[in-house]
Amino acid sequence: MSLVASFVEIVQPLSWAMSTPVFNRFLILLTGWIFAPRRTVTGMIVAAGVAGQRHHAAFHRVFSSAQWRLDQLGLIVFGLLKTLLPEGTVQLSIDDTEAHKRGLKVYGVGMHHDPQLSTRKKPVLTWGHSWVILCVIVRLPCCPGRVFSLPILFRLYLNHDAAARARRTYRSHPELAVELLHLLCTAHPALHFHIFADTAYGGESVLGHLPINCDLTSRLPMDARLYDPPPPRKPGTRGRPRKRGARLPTPKQMLTSRARRVTLDIYGRKQKARIADMVARWHNVPDRPLRIVAVDPLTGGRPAQAFYSTCVEDMAEEVLSGYSGRWSIEEANQGGKSFLGFEDPQGWSRLAVLRTAPIAMLLYSLIVLWFARVGHKLYRPLDRPWYTKKERPSFADMLRTLRRESLLATISKQVGDMHLPQNLIECLCSAANAPA
Repeated sequence: MSLVASFVEIVQPLSWAMSTPVFNRFLILLTGWIFAPRRTVTGMIVAAGVAGQRHHAAFHRVFSSAQWRLDQLGLIVFGLLKTLLPEGTVQLSIDDTEAHKRGLKVYGVGMHHDPQLSTRKKPVLTWGHSWVILCVIVRLPCCPGRVFSLPILFRLYLNHDAAARARRTYRSHPELAVELLHLLCTAHPALHFHIFADTAYGGESVLGHLPINCDLTSRLPMDARLYDPPPPRKPGTRGRPRKRGARLPTPKQMLTSRARRVTLDIYGRKQKARIADMVARWHNVPDRPLRIVAVDPLTGGRPAQAFYSTCVEDMAEEVLSGYSGRWSIEEANQGGKSFLGFEDPQGWSRLAVLRTAPIAMLLYSLIVLWFARVGHKLYRPLDRPWYTKKERPSFADMLRTLRRESLLATISKQVGDMHLPQNLIECLCSAANAPA
């Protein structure tokens, strides 16, 4: 089995971070990753058709001991994604996601809150890994109206017990997020970034430690204490200079006064809402002015919410529209788990754990990039008459297109140029993904 040449051409720059023998084995593993029903190393080499040709330990060592850095791969992928980005500010999203695991000796495992299984009344803890993922937000001409978050950088969160077992200093999710932001912003000082994050990454631990070339939009508590800037200090005044000015209304109080009625085009639908906005300073970070936006949805059943942006010149509608694009990171996490086996790798050593699972998310970004460059011209929707309202290809369609073209390329090498029926191609794709 081999990948289509157009996809290999996109993957080729990753060889800058590896030696030639390691990259050759890495490319074989990516081939198996595309076609394997379960993404273990042995499953990949079986799917790639190289089982027995080389000892399987050589492929395990690609993740467990080979000399390459995951951060360097992520920065290379970001360089490839720059062709999809418009001029101006680069939009980012960040979040954490759980990867369920079994076993006590796997590096970094612990009990973590699982938002998918939890409810407001009953929190659920699961055993496994918690990954902080930084993504680039892109909009593709071939998928109008849809936003993609493409993962590039990763950090494994270790809870207090896991950090103690691994003899590592404990770092919280926000601290890991700040580390990823500084890594990307330092690597590209000429670019300006704007990150969209939920409440967990909107507090002082992130807002107060942003890189110089990065802005932030996030959620704000409805009872947040807001202030004017401090008044000018009079000469001869004794004591510590004031950090805050006069107290301003909270976001909840902002909505009790007069607010504008608008129609917002967010989350794929139009919503009517009342909004009120102003420029203020948050009690937690009094040195930075923020655009505060309070929203009271009139349709959709959502409660009143508040947001802030460090871009004080943005309009309220721009803040809300930009934040709505953050939801695409949830789709990326779901796509990486459902279609690329983010939770499947079974490595247990430190390097194997830190390297293997993130490759599934990097592969998600590479597949979307390939589809934007080449795949959309080859995409043929399946004959599904019961899907009457489907207008845009999903990630599953992108992956299916890559598999089909790779299968055609492999068959052409064996039997020459020939035209195969569409249903036969789909049967081959299904057979390649059938459980062993």
